[in-house]
Amino acid sequence: MHAADPAKEIADLNLTYMLLAQKLLRQDRAAAMLRLGVSAEMADLLTRMSLGDVVKLATSNFVLCAFRLDELPIARTVMQDPRERALQQAHLSIVLAGQAAAAA
Repeated sequence: MHAADPAKEIADLNLTYMLLAQKLLRQDRAAAMLRLGVSAEMADLLTRMSLGDVVKLATSNFVLCAFRLDELPIARTVMQDPRERALQQAHLSIVLAGQAAAAA
């Protein structure tokens, strides 16, 4: 079995992420912006991109999505007792919404 080419894996990840982002933004822009952690300007850009533009950007050799668990409150929220799943989701939404508001 051959080791996968990292550039191809990055391109696959990017393509999947960008297509999902476009789909979410078209379904519910406000919720998608919160979930994706993108600004209104980036949301506009993503929704306007053609498939060719998406593919071109996806093959850029850089990972386009970023982990948002690098902040301690988010990581702690995700690692809470799974029996408190509803509370965990609500807390995570509040933390991420607060970050989005602070960034704006």
